[in-house]
Amino acid sequence: MARTHAAVATTAPDRRTTACAVAGVAAGVVLAVVWSARLVDGLGVDAADGLLGRDSLKDDIPGSGAGVVFAFVVGLAGTFTACNVAAFGALAPMAGTGDTGGTLGGRLAAALRPLAWVTAAAVTVAAVYGGICAAIGPDVPQLSTATGGGGIPPRALQALIVFTVIGLAMVWLGFSALGLTPDPLAGRTRNPERLRLLLIGALIGGFVIGRPYPLFRKTFAYAADTHNALYGALLFALIALGNMVVVAVLFLALALTAHGRVPHWLNATPTRATRVTGTALLLFGTFTVVYWGIRLPARYDWWWFPVMPWNGS
Repeated sequence: MARTHAAVATTAPDRRTTACAVAGVAAGVVLAVVWSARLVDGLGVDAADGLLGRDSLKDDIPGSGAGVVFAFVVGLAGTFTACNVAAFGALAPMAGTGDTGGTLGGRLAAALRPLAWVTAAAVTVAAVYGGICAAIGPDVPQLSTATGGGGIPPRALQALIVFTVIGLAMVWLGFSALGLTPDPLAGRTRNPERLRLLLIGALIGGFVIGRPYPLFRKTFAYAADTHNALYGALLFALIALGNMVVVAVLFLALALTAHGRVPHWLNATPTRATRVTGTALLLFGTFTVVYWGIRLPARYDWWWFPVMPWNGS
C-alpha cells in the first residue's frame, strides 16, 4: 500500500515552477474580472428555492428545526458563490495526500483523513464565530446596513478586510508550496501536512466572517435574533458543512476512481504535487484578494476596476 504525502518544494524553483506561479496568479486575476456575482448568486438562490420548496429569500424561517435545514441548504446552495468558491483550492492539497494503490477500502480510509481535517477545522471556525455572533445579537457589524466611511457599509468593509486577509494567506501558502517563499509551517510540527490541511480548513471556515451572500445574511439574522450561542454555533457549523459537500464529493471522486490514479499521477514526480497544489492555491487566493480587496471597493468609487457587460454598471 503506497502512502504519499504532498510536500512543499525543497529545491530551488525552476522555470516550470515559476510559470505555474505566474499562471495561477494570472488566472485568479482573470476570474475576478469576469466573475458575475449576479449570475452565480442568483443560481444559488434558485437552488435553495428548489431544495426548500419555497421562496428562500422572502419566506420566513418557521422555527428552529426549519432553521437547521435552512442553514445546511444555504451552505450547499452557496458553494459556488464568490465568498466560498475558493474552498475548491483545498482539492489539490488533499488529493496529493493519501493512498495511491491498494484496495478501495484502503483508498477510502486514506482519502477521508485529509478531508476530515479540513472539514473539522472549517466547521470549528464557523461554529465559534456563529456562537459569538448569536450571543451578541443583531447589533453586529455584519448585519448593519448603515453607510460608513468612504461610502461603504460596515458589513461590506468587514467582507473586504476578512476576505483580503484570507486570500493573502492562501497566496502565501501557494508561493511557499512552490518554494518561492519560505514555508510558514516548516519546523512547527512533526506533521506539517496535517497542519497545512487544518490551516486551509480554518481559512474556509473563515469565509463565514463577513460573508455578504443574501441567504447567509438571512440565516445570520435569524441566529442573532435568538441570542442563543449554541444554536448560532450549530447553524454556522451546518453552513460550513453544506459548503464542503460538493468539495468532498469531487475530492472523493478524484481519490477513489480509476484505482487512485489521480493521487498516483500527482506524486509520480517529486515536484508535480507541489506545483499543482501551489498553482491551485495561488489561483483561488489571488481571485479572493482581487475580487474582494480591489473589485469590491471599486463599486464604492474608491478607484477604477474593469466592469464586464454582463455585470452591469
